[in-house]
Amino acid sequence: MIGKFWESVGGKLADRWAGTAGPALVFWAGGLLAWLLGHGGWDRLADLGSWLQRQSAAGQVAVLLALLLGVATSSAVVGWAVEGTLRLIEGYLPRPFAFLRPLLLRWTRRSARRVLTELQELAGEVAEGRATAEQRARFQHLDRRRRDWPSQSDRYMPTRVGNILRAGESRPVDKYGLDPVAVWPHMWLLLPGQAREDLMAARAALDGGVAGFLWGLLFSAFTVWTPWALPVSAAVVTMTCCFLLPARARTFADLIEAAIDLYRSDLYKQLRWPLPADPVAERASGRLLTKYLVRGADAPDRAFTTPGNP
Repeated sequence: MIGKFWESVGGKLADRWAGTAGPALVFWAGGLLAWLLGHGGWDRLADLGSWLQRQSAAGQVAVLLALLLGVATSSAVVGWAVEGTLRLIEGYLPRPFAFLRPLLLRWTRRSARRVLTELQELAGEVAEGRATAEQRARFQHLDRRRRDWPSQSDRYMPTRVGNILRAGESRPVDKYGLDPVAVWPHMWLLLPGQAREDLMAARAALDGGVAGFLWGLLFSAFTVWTPWALPVSAAVVTMTCCFLLPARARTFADLIEAAIDLYRSDLYKQLRWPLPADPVAERASGRLLTKYLVRGADAPDRAFTTPGNP
């Protein structure tokens, strides 16, 4: 995906996330609760409070600083791991697990075929106005799901989140011939401030969902103190993977697509590339523009426009 771009531009987001200790505080508060459940309950907490009160002022400050340092460090470590974890969630598996990719892709293709088959069966009924209310609702649901897959099966990813993000990257290729992976750094410099802020907020929300997945996964370590930690961890991981991450990935992918929809003409103008006259010509022109940005051009197959002219 466009991850490498966001690794550089998103450094600001990483700093923002590292400075946000809320999730880390919740995690360690849950860890404290798990420890108490395994070591005497609330009476043990009262003992800890009494011990802290017996310490000198300097000792109490040192304990507080150590706790804050632990929270900040754990938050920074999780924030640092977000980018790599997102790639795993997208389906970029490390070599030892590469054998799983074909299996997951086969499952993805079967799911996509089932959705497309049912969608085609309902399309005629809906188009002719003979569909029931339930059929129309089902058709709308399936049509939304269809957007979660790239238009071509050779672009499929092994996971749902990976397919949603890949579909968002593929739609500008299908519509305009522009490859977001190649043109996005240039597009970013041309976006107005509000569009940048919205995209950064959507990316921060996606990264926050990945961090929530990591916190939930790490919470299983507290099972050594209480068995209740395991179902809590499983619930957080499941809810994050099945609902939170797909929704946030969809928002981020839609905003990238919308930015290219609205501001691609600015890219043409700034590069002095002739504006295409119609959608068919635009796809061909977009492919040439993508090639030009990636490798340049040696042959004069496209004349630049002069400033002030389309």
